[in-house]
Amino acid sequence: MDCSRKTLIHLCHCRGIGWRTIFQLSKHIRPLDQIYILTKSELQSITGLSLHNLSTFYKDLHSIDITSQIISYQTKGIQLLTILDERYPPLLKQIYDPPWMLFLKGNQNLLEQESKIAIVGSRKADTYTDNVLHFLIPKLVQKGYVIISGLAQGADEKAHRKTIENNGSTIGVLGGGFFHLYPERNIKLSHMMMRDQLVISEFPPDMKPQKWCFPLRNRIISGLSKGIIVTQAAERSGSLITAEYGLNEGREVFALPGPINHPLSRGTNQLIQQGAKLISSPDDVFSELEYKFH
Repeated sequence: MDCSRKTLIHLCHCRGIGWRTIFQLSKHIRPLDQIYILTKSELQSITGLSLHNLSTFYKDLHSIDITSQIISYQTKGIQLLTILDERYPPLLKQIYDPPWMLFLKGNQNLLEQESKIAIVGSRKADTYTDNVLHFLIPKLVQKGYVIISGLAQGADEKAHRKTIENNGSTIGVLGGGFFHLYPERNIKLSHMMMRDQLVISEFPPDMKPQKWCFPLRNRIISGLSKGIIVTQAAERSGSLITAEYGLNEGREVFALPGPINHPLSRGTNQLIQQGAKLISSPDDVFSELEYKFH
């Protein structure tokens, strides 16, 4: 294994640092594996870390046996993909802060499919989302689209299940590690997708999902997709965060219109006001994305 790749995997397992710190380290230390000979003070001057975070980071840098960790993942069927690898999705690499690495279980080839579209929505999604997905997803599957969502309760779960029912391909993006699946109601679905579809996460498998993880998860859902469909969303919703990421990264954002007095339509109607494409049929999606996929 390339030393810099292995070091990058190691850094992604270290506490006390995040995306920006790894960026700083990769920019200043060439080759990256030279990091192991740096002193605490040298690392502090590069990163500007607080003393607490620096101590935590330095401890993990010199105590984690990353070789054993990688072997352990392999025995559990967990694949690793770093931004240094050729198979890393080009579209995801283009976003402002692409994940340094991804953990994968399932059919990794789905990442290489050209036609990928995200479907997200409220955790409280009702029969309106059911009816719309029953209408949209068979057509999307027939056109060869891979459906991406976040394995959350509600619209995400419905999108994954409807895709599978129609013999389509779907990718689930987790907001935590593989060993702490959330929510509990979707554990069986997650395991099924790890076997027959694809589940990915940027978080190490033993990391428990935390509130701040989900916006990060949303940027990956958006980053992998050339378009994002929002089915239902309240005014303050994680789905709107995904849509905002999409707009910022030049993705096509689609939204379903709904009754003006329905709480779960306020977010999608607001998106339409802001320039998202209104969906009235699958052809609305195809006409916008056709030039990107062909």
